[in-house]
Amino acid sequence: GKGSEVGGHASCRSLGLKASRMGEAWMTARCASEFLGTFVLVATVCANGLAEQSVWSGVSIGCSLAVMIYALGKVSGAHFNPAVSVALGLAGKCPPKDVFFYIVSQLVGGFLGALVSMIMYGEKGITLGAGDKYVWWQACGVELIYTFMLCFVILNVACSKMHAGRNQFYGLAIGFVIIAAAYGGGNISGACLNPAVSVAIDVNTAMITGSALTGYSLMYTISELLGAALAAVLFRLVRPEDYTEGDDGSSGYPLRAKLVSEFLGTYMLVLTVGLNVLTKSIAGAFSISA
Repeated sequence: GKGSEVGGHASCRSLGLKASRMGEAWMTARCASEFLGTFVLVATVCANGLAEQSVWSGVSIGCSLAVMIYALGKVSGAHFNPAVSVALGLAGKCPPKDVFFYIVSQLVGGFLGALVSMIMYGEKGITLGAGDKYVWWQACGVELIYTFMLCFVILNVACSKMHAGRNQFYGLAIGFVIIAAAYGGGNISGACLNPAVSVAIDVNTAMITGSALTGYSLMYTISELLGAALAAVLFRLVRPEDYTEGDDGSSGYPLRAKLVSEFLGTYMLVLTVGLNVLTKSIAGAFSISA
């Protein structure tokens, strides 16, 4: 699962100094996990962009995220995204200290991942921003909505009492969010859904090409963090058992939770259908089914 308990050092607290050292070792391992996973994810994003691989980019990026989640989920929870760490922190699933160190590790890993990809492709950069025919607020809207979707899915499939540690589909569900977003909203914003991606692309492109920062990294980051906060708020509405002592959800859900759940599921489905049609996506059926 992706919960904050992953790592297991809590069981060592009673061992005094040894516990402290093991805690430090586990934090180092967690940060290394977040660094490596984010490095691979951002390097894959940039490599697809530089190769102009429009057909399979969404699948490639989604798969890279899924495999790193399965590889490192038991170490750090496999956030690989500052927005995800913030969402888990706000939902009470990750301690503030972990959130801080995770975000630092993710930003460093993302920066180096983008740098390596851009060097490999002949010191080329990637233009961050709204696609042709679209403006900044439309791009930011896509980033907010699909980052919300990503964080909300992670909270539900990997962190909730109902599913955490009880399933093996969580990595696939999370990876499929990327596929849905990449083909649905990619033509509008690029579908970063991750401040580590947005910042790494903008900063590295400015460094390599000598151009100015676009400003989209800041706008995207704000939008993505807003999406993360919204996911945390709505998670509390649809998973009340996670905040009620002794409730495992087996007694059923209140009507409010059911209605919010149906609204969100239908909204995201219809939105994704509409975006794929309006942007003439090359993989509409795949994106919608994901």
